[in-house]
This record gives sequence, structure tokens and C-alpha cells, in this order.
Amino acid sequence: MVGQATFLETYAGVLPAGDILSHCKTQHSEALYADWLAKAGYRLWAAEMDEGGAVVGYAALTPPDLPVATGERDVELKRIYVLNRFHGTGLGAKLMTTAMERASSDGFTRMLLGVFGGNSRAIAFYARQGYAEAGVRKFRVGANEYDDLVLARSL
Repeated sequence: MVGQATFLETYAGVLPAGDILSHCKTQHSEALYADWLAKAGYRLWAAEMDEGGAVVGYAALTPPDLPVATGERDVELKRIYVLNRFHGTGLGAKLMTTAMERASSDGFTRMLLGVFGGNSRAIAFYARQGYAEAGVRKFRVGANEYDDLVLARSL
């Protein structure tokens, strides 16, 4: 549910509503996340509120699926989302640190990710975390393709 909520918060008014709904149904479904949790090489973390335990963000590492040259010591930060209400609290940075530390301890030496080229807030966050542009890709959301940046950093 957090994946769908954060995607809607981020892209409502930016992307067509039908594209957002279609994307959320397929790319943020319970079945998809259950599949990831069952697969070797996939890691997920949830950020919970101290009071009540509500999940307000999460991160996911997966094998890389990006249109740039990758090797066996590369990992993709497939998702890192925090509900808008918790932006600026350090939660995103904590999720990023957790993901990078785990990736490094698992033997990975480079982390890559894809980000919508129009998401300046996310791009600035990744730059503060040491990411630099490594390529571009087309990313399908619903019926349309959008320009994404592929970013990378050494671990």
C-alpha cells in the first residue's frame, strides 16, 4: 500500500491518472512484493512509525535491470519511497544508508537506480547521497514512456 500511496503522491498532476493507476496495479501489487520477498538476491526494508507501527516508507534492492553495462558486483536500488509527510525527516537518508550498508556487506561494489527525469527533488536527494548519472532509459508507466535517468555510485 505504501508503494501505491507514494507513487500517487509523487506523480498525481504530473502523469496521467490512468497511467498512474495502471502502474500501481502492476508494479506495486501485493503479488509483486510477495514474489520479491521469496526471491534470492532481493532485499526489502520497511520504515515504521514508533507509535503504532504504521509503515511510512520502504526500500528494495534487486539484481540490476537497467540499460547500462552492469556486472555481478552491481545491485539496483529498485525502490526507495517515503510518504510525503515524512520528507525532510532523515528517513529517506536512513533507508538509503541501510540499503547501501547491506549491499556492501553482501559484496556489491556499485549501486544503481532509475529516477524520473522530472523528479527534481529525488534527483537532488540522490546527488546528496553521492550518485552521478550513468545513463538514460525509457520507463513505461501505463500506456506512456517517460525519460528516466540512470544513476550510480560506488559503495
